[in-house]
Amino acid sequence: LLAGRLSVETHPWLVDHTILGSALLPGTAFVELAIRAGDEVGCDVVEELTLEAPLVLPERGGVQLQLVVEAPTEPGRRPFSVYSRRRDALTEESWTRHGSGVLAAGARPEAALAFADLAEWPPAGAVPVDIDGLYTDLAQAGVSYGPLFQGLKAAWRRDGELFTEVVLPEDGRGDAARFGLHPALLDAGLHAIGHGDPAEQAATGALLPFSWAGVSLYAAGASSLRMRLTPNSAGDPHTLALLVTDETGRPVAAVESLTLRPASADQVSAAGAGHLESLFRVEWAPAPVATAPTGLRWGVLGRDEIGLAGSTGAQVTEYADAAALGAALAAGEPAFDAVFVVPSAPVPGADVVGSVHTAVNDALAVVQEWLADERFAATRLVWLTSGAVAVGSGEGVRDLAGSAVRGLLRSAQSENPGQLLMLDVD
Repeated sequence: LLAGRLSVETHPWLVDHTILGSALLPGTAFVELAIRAGDEVGCDVVEELTLEAPLVLPERGGVQLQLVVEAPTEPGRRPFSVYSRRRDALTEESWTRHGSGVLAAGARPEAALAFADLAEWPPAGAVPVDIDGLYTDLAQAGVSYGPLFQGLKAAWRRDGELFTEVVLPEDGRGDAARFGLHPALLDAGLHAIGHGDPAEQAATGALLPFSWAGVSLYAAGASSLRMRLTPNSAGDPHTLALLVTDETGRPVAAVESLTLRPASADQVSAAGAGHLESLFRVEWAPAPVATAPTGLRWGVLGRDEIGLAGSTGAQVTEYADAAALGAALAAGEPAFDAVFVVPSAPVPGADVVGSVHTAVNDALAVVQEWLADERFAATRLVWLTSGAVAVGSGEGVRDLAGSAVRGLLRSAQSENPGQLLMLDVD
């Protein structure tokens, strides 16, 4: 398991990769994560990587990131998946899977690949591509690249192949050594795909990496690249093989197959919605106030500090604790309609952590004692708090200890239906 956090505050260069109005983690960054994970488990090839959902970086806060590598399914092959969720997510909040694939051992030797074709630069017989206005055209298609991603310096075409030259800007080269292959650098090498063909650009819109196969890294830390992009044998312009060298022609990486797909605004919007607002939330709905029946008999464990008797008209009897109430019942006292626990109000300035621990431990002891005594089985225990629940929009929780106790009691409620009730009052 590799785990970490991402945000536009800690990784500001991610803002330079804005697709259809949202900062997306580049597909090349998923490749970098997979290569790094492979290093940890002795796998030198990203055999497969399919991106299933965009990872949108929220404007504020960030995301938790996990890359999970599983046990080998066969010698030298290990499945993996990449997940994220909001950095401030609750424990029970689910993770979104953004990609999955297979790591493997056994990269093709450099000598078996045609890296020598990139030693002569520009390639013999290649025709220059006019890239003036490229980033303006991409922005109009919804793909807005900031300075770090605007690394494409030149491009050429030859017999259906595309050759590109990319360089990290001066202020980004210092970070190159931190990566196997800097995501912005590899991404920039793809920017000229379809450029200069109006029909192709109109048909595809924002093209993003969808799946990778056979990715091998031969050298780390490059700050400039030469790339050869070759369409697959079927002539699909959106499925390519990549050879990558540094500016001297030294092998850096190879990709057997990269497939690109157009991204839609709906896809990006749906992916970002999970980081803006959960699909589910708690809402409090007002209920009509019913007139309490007359003649109710209520017990209170401790003192009736909120004046139940005066505000409800019920007959209220105080007991020091559950043991004292049990003794009264054993002596012939009739069962109560309900028994209330009224904790003391929080003390301003008190140690919050200590008060939470004390309140939860005290509540656990009371509830365990109550549920263990069969004499209380027919009587509901009502636990009162005040300010332990945020009901209105923007309203905070005043009683943190009481809120923690309510969390404990929710578990007890699920195990003992009908025996426990929580009531938060103003």
